[in-house]
Amino acid sequence: MRERLNTESLPRLPADVEKPIYDRSRLTPGIVHLGLGAFHRAHQAVVTDQAMQASGDLSWGILGVSLRRPATRDALTPQDGLYTLAVRDAGPNGQDREQLRVVGSVLRVMVAEEDPNAVLERIAYPQTRIVSLTVTEKGYCHEPATGHLRWDDPDILHDLENPHRPRSTIGILVHGLALRRERGLPPVTLLSCDNLRGNGDTLRSLVLSFALRVDVTLADWIDRHCTFPNSMVDRIVPVTLDQDRLRIAERLGVEDAWPVLGEPYLNWVIEDKFAAGRPAWDAQGGATFVSNAAPYERLKLRMVSGPHSTLAYLGAALGLQTMAEAVNTPALRGFVEAMMRLEIAPTLRGIPDVGLEEYRQRFLARIANPALPHPVSQVAMDGSQKIPQRLLDTIRDRLRAGHGIDRLSLAVAAWLHYLGGENEQGGRHEIQDPLAARLARLLSRSEVAARAAAPSQAPQRRAMVLSRFKPVFGELGESAEFVSSLTTHLEMLREHGVIRAVEAAT
Repeated sequence: MRERLNTESLPRLPADVEKPIYDRSRLTPGIVHLGLGAFHRAHQAVVTDQAMQASGDLSWGILGVSLRRPATRDALTPQDGLYTLAVRDAGPNGQDREQLRVVGSVLRVMVAEEDPNAVLERIAYPQTRIVSLTVTEKGYCHEPATGHLRWDDPDILHDLENPHRPRSTIGILVHGLALRRERGLPPVTLLSCDNLRGNGDTLRSLVLSFALRVDVTLADWIDRHCTFPNSMVDRIVPVTLDQDRLRIAERLGVEDAWPVLGEPYLNWVIEDKFAAGRPAWDAQGGATFVSNAAPYERLKLRMVSGPHSTLAYLGAALGLQTMAEAVNTPALRGFVEAMMRLEIAPTLRGIPDVGLEEYRQRFLARIANPALPHPVSQVAMDGSQKIPQRLLDTIRDRLRAGHGIDRLSLAVAAWLHYLGGENEQGGRHEIQDPLAARLARLLSRSEVAARAAAPSQAPQRRAMVLSRFKPVFGELGESAEFVSSLTTHLEMLREHGVIRAVEAAT
């Protein structure tokens, strides 16, 4: 059995493996991070590691919190919080290449479900200055179409009644901040790194809404003292497979129970609004600080996230397994390129066409990275939480401007088609979505409506029922143009399949 990666084995790693050169025994915690998954460990944690190495300020160690499952804690605790980031791409000769870096910024991992009060205590720790989050879109317990907190969510209801044992992200934050105020401690920065429209503004609204139900004076304290910077993070981080663990262990000469993978590209933009200081995240090109992150977020959501989801749903319907397979399918690539160039780019005012063209080409090359197989299923999950900001906002802008939405509405139809759970090869895929049960009932209602209509009216009735699902579509389902376009594309996908549908729309 191999030796485990840990503090003792660190000095014996191969010379070509990057590793912390600072004294980890001097690290003190300054950040509590909720949602210590692969995405965080491939961007914020590694940039924090680089920042401490460059600046010598070792007061920004990370106390990671897994909200539900203990797997990350169980993997990293025997490793003293150390883990490996494997950056993968293809070299000039077309062969896969991989650069390994052992990251040292994580001090400890906790599991909120096991001891929520301990997490609250860490948020109320005097040295804590930033509480950051990567809990995915569904972790905010909000309605995607409106951004409002779902007061009927079981975890939110539980947390209003159980301040010492909260389960939701919002409940943990508010009750942790209540402890800080009660103890006379300074405010903190709450930093969302999730792929949401106005993620900091959204988090602020949800936290204040919940806090108002708890204590009006607490809400006022949070509003006046804490900060919620908007941010945008762009890096492809696929799931780690057993073959990755084996390959990385061979390179390291020790076992790493949970390494993470990432592409070379990393773009992290953050509004410089911090209540109690911040790490030198901009050292070594790790992050960019700006006064307004909205243009960067808009660019990423529309020119990366939207096409990414589109490829995932079309690829899943064809029975493809990886995003590289999807983007290398000529019909899909041609369709997505046309959608980006002709329907998405015109909504991004103020960015030169040459910049958008470069951005588009780089995105397509990133998806096609042969060294980084990214499962279609990973991108396709939680569509109800992603579609509103990735596709529907762009559609609304196009409709307001009197412009066509043919390709964008096909992308939305592809998601609805995907919810049927079956691909064109006869295989099935699991629908992973926080609204999965409601979406299944929605699909059933749409089929009942279609069967009750005259054959010529059935496609429109089906589309009308689907598009009036307000948690996702909001008022967009009332748009006759949107429903008409959606009707056409849903019927094409049902009757003729993905390739015919995208060729007709390209």
